[in-house]
Amino acid sequence: MLRQRIITALALAAAALLVVFLLPHSAMMAVLGLLVVAAAWEWSAFPGFTSRSARVVYVVCVILGVAVVWFLGRRGVVLDGVLYAAGVWWLIALVWVVAIPENVNRVSAGIAGLFVLVPAWLALVKLHEHSPNLMFFVIVLVVAADVGAYFSGRRFGRHKLAPRVSPGKTWEGVYGGVIAAALVSLVGVYVFAVPAAPFILLSLLTVVASIVGDLTESLFKRHAGLKDSGNLLPGHGGVLDRVDSVTAAAPVFLVGLERLGLFR
Repeated sequence: MLRQRIITALALAAAALLVVFLLPHSAMMAVLGLLVVAAAWEWSAFPGFTSRSARVVYVVCVILGVAVVWFLGRRGVVLDGVLYAAGVWWLIALVWVVAIPENVNRVSAGIAGLFVLVPAWLALVKLHEHSPNLMFFVIVLVVAADVGAYFSGRRFGRHKLAPRVSPGKTWEGVYGGVIAAALVSLVGVYVFAVPAAPFILLSLLTVVASIVGDLTESLFKRHAGLKDSGNLLPGHGGVLDRVDSVTAAAPVFLVGLERLGLFR
């Protein structure tokens, strides 16, 4: 299982490098759009949609959300409101996961998908537009945190993080992920030539958001009775299982860069 995970992870890493650094910005936007379509299809199972037509309608709704955001951006409309709304959503998701994980229904699961997927697309597009390095950094940051959490949790995991949502995750895994992310953020300070303290703090806040993103997807999978969101990626599950952390991390990272004056 671990071998299959590593092989798939290496293939995904190669694809990410290609998309982020070699494709023109418009082509990268299209690839991200395809990922959103795949993720929306998987998310459509969380509200309990079983018919193909219902799931297609849900995917179309997400596509329309992305299209509206793209159209407004082309018209020069400031889209910070979408990103700040995403920030508010992730605070709500944190409370939801911690306090009332059993309170999920078809409507809430369906609406949540829009708040997860559309702002994530926008944030990644804006990061790439400013600098492909920034987009790649947030992906590497999240991957480092995931890897650190995986191995630290397997080796030292004792205390459950959110047993009602994801019994396999532990506080020891969180600590390992934060340490790994802190090391990556130190590299980011050097690469981007930014003040160390605010950038490292933002990176760690981004990792916290990524954990909330992971737990939120687990919340909805548990409600739907699913172990994985799909089976497209051998050893990893579905697209959502790989991008759930990034969907929360990207908007938080982008807003933080702008608020700290690091995004010019």
